[in-house]
Amino acid sequence: MINDSGFILLGFSGHPKLEVTISGLVFFFYTIALVGNTAIILLPSLDKRLQTPMYFFLRNLAILDLCYTTNIVPQMLVNIWGKDKRITFGGCALQLFTDVALCTVECMLLAVMSYDRFNAVCKPLHYMTIMNPQLCQGLVVLTWGIGIANCMVLSPYAMSLPRCGNHQLDHYFCEISAMLKIACVDTAAVEEVIFALCFFILLAPLLLILVSYGFIAAALLKIKSATGRKKAFGTCSSHLLVVGIFYGTVIYMYIQPGNSPSQYEGKLLSIFYSIITPSLNPLIYTLRNKEFKGAIKRLIGKERGSVETAGY
Repeated sequence: MINDSGFILLGFSGHPKLEVTISGLVFFFYTIALVGNTAIILLPSLDKRLQTPMYFFLRNLAILDLCYTTNIVPQMLVNIWGKDKRITFGGCALQLFTDVALCTVECMLLAVMSYDRFNAVCKPLHYMTIMNPQLCQGLVVLTWGIGIANCMVLSPYAMSLPRCGNHQLDHYFCEISAMLKIACVDTAAVEEVIFALCFFILLAPLLLILVSYGFIAAALLKIKSATGRKKAFGTCSSHLLVVGIFYGTVIYMYIQPGNSPSQYEGKLLSIFYSIITPSLNPLIYTLRNKEFKGAIKRLIGKERGSVETAGY
């Protein structure tokens, strides 16, 4: 029996075979996310050529993605692989606070990265002066400040709503919309506040991204050399792909016109943007980035050299 100190995460318990398949996929992508994002975090520390503003922001995105998936996946797999589907009140609150904060930070950080790419392409001679360490660190602190402020507004209210004994969350983690659905009071007002905040937090950074890439597109058209255009666009293509995947999924879930996705569809989409996307990000950046691949080759070369030297 569940009391006020815990919840039951239903997940996909009504579909046992699907649940097993999903758990296997989640474990696979979580492993990729762990390895890929850890590599992105560590590699710039080992190779001075990667100690630039772009890789500073990329490392922060990797840290963010690593925290995001780790906030959800371990508890999800424990619930799927075991008979106990419970999560404590404290664990649920931590998941909810972290989810809201990190989702907000990611929206803001992707906008900051677009501003970095704007300066790199449109103001290459002044890039390192404009994107100095103080500004880069200040922008990252600002994104985290907005994320924490947002979660402190939404999360406590969602956790404090009366549930009249209903503790079954129809989700695989403590997500804010799932918390609102089990409340036994009218949540129309808070839903409007959440929609307004989501609208601002999602679309304001997206507007900045679109404006930045509008200027970047104009700058690329002025480059006469096809090779020069390709090289300049190559520095932005990975970020554009990540933005497209993240924003496309989240906007479809939360700000799409007409009817919102069903609860079942919403859970599948949540898996995509909260687990699969963070595992795709390092693959997108490393496989499409010559500097990263070069750094990995140099690091492997050093390791081989050390082994051969030790052999002698």
